[in-house]
Amino acid sequence: MENLSHFCSCTDLACPLHPAKHGKGCAPCIQKNLRLKEIPNCFSDLAEGLTDRSGDSFTEFANGVLQEHK
Repeated sequence: MENLSHFCSCTDLACPLHPAKHGKGCAPCIQKNLRLKEIPNCFSDLAEGLTDRSGDSFTEFANGVLQEHK
């Protein structure tokens, strides 16, 4: 786990892009999310309303955040 950024909060250790699996930090995950126009899981973990989301799209993230703050 020495490759983790000091702020990394990702708990998806099964993900091949998790920083613990390589020496590139969060960059591969962020690159994948930018390419797919998705939000990284660590962002979604910050909001309680996103625990049962069906995907990582911008829309899914925005709807979850809005639900949490109603």
